[in-house]
Amino acid sequence: MTAHNLSAPTEGVSAGASDATHIALTFENNRLASELFGQFDQNLALIEQKLKVDARARGNTVTLTGEALATNQARRTLDYLYDRLLKGSSVEASDVEGAIRMALAADDQLVLPTLERKGKLAMAQISTRKKTVIARTPTQDAYIRAMDRAELVFGVGPAGTGKTFLAVAHAAQLLERGSVERIVLTRPAVEAGERLGFLPGDMKEKVDPYLRPLYDALYEMMPSDRVERALAAGVIEIAPLAFMRGRTLSNSAIILDEAQNTTQMQMKMFLTRLGENGRMIITGDPSQIDLPRGVKSGLVEALSVLDGVEGIVTCRFKGSDVVRHPLVQRIVEAYDEKGSDPSAQ
Repeated sequence: MTAHNLSAPTEGVSAGASDATHIALTFENNRLASELFGQFDQNLALIEQKLKVDARARGNTVTLTGEALATNQARRTLDYLYDRLLKGSSVEASDVEGAIRMALAADDQLVLPTLERKGKLAMAQISTRKKTVIARTPTQDAYIRAMDRAELVFGVGPAGTGKTFLAVAHAAQLLERGSVERIVLTRPAVEAGERLGFLPGDMKEKVDPYLRPLYDALYEMMPSDRVERALAAGVIEIAPLAFMRGRTLSNSAIILDEAQNTTQMQMKMFLTRLGENGRMIITGDPSQIDLPRGVKSGLVEALSVLDGVEGIVTCRFKGSDVVRHPLVQRIVEAYDEKGSDPSAQ
């Protein structure tokens, strides 16, 4: 099936816009074209806003008008989203924004493996039986591809960029494919400190609140009954970092979350847990360190010490990679502009 019929871009002269480029796109499936354009053409409105083009829909045809570069970015965005619909996926506003980001990045001459011949976007993805997650930013794309090929990956940057969720999703994918035999998820419970003993319940009940984001990601990628069985059987293990000492983790996908709150000794201990056929992913935000004043972050040290070591890939997320509410992205960027850096304490 042909994804859509694309007429040759027609460059015409419009009143007051002699350099405007016009591209007419006709999509074969009327129902999918309607989903692509969005309710009341809201997806087209988003493309207009972000890419500064004019998008006029009539039936299953949309005409794009604007600067040549912008209209081609809009074309690639719509082309990619329509392909998604053909494959049975839905298209939400966040998917439109993600496709726009990738189209912009491709034309910023970034070194990305996401631009195929004929200018077609191909974003990296993670698939399990329950869900498929597709990269929404260039850094997410590079992160997913890094996890596919490297044994040790650092994902560092601000909250809301998908570091932890994508890491857990990748681990779930590896487990389903039989590439690993178990998943080990851990975080330092720094916020609790000495107060941990005063919390009610057994050790699991004490530390579970600190590990909740890891549980949430697992349940989103795998059926809940399978997660429960895997937890009971030890195929999925979620534990505080202190429980990792003295172990060698082979045939495992191992994730350390909130790594900025590890000490130098804890980070070295964790890094040396990697065993045969192990895959390790370390995530954290160096700008949100909760360690006592004067204690250096193990993540900050590791990023420096391991820079350039073969087999290790570091993906650095920025405020522009935030995929939560748009206000979260603006908050992160505002703090970055002020140079707020708790890691410098």
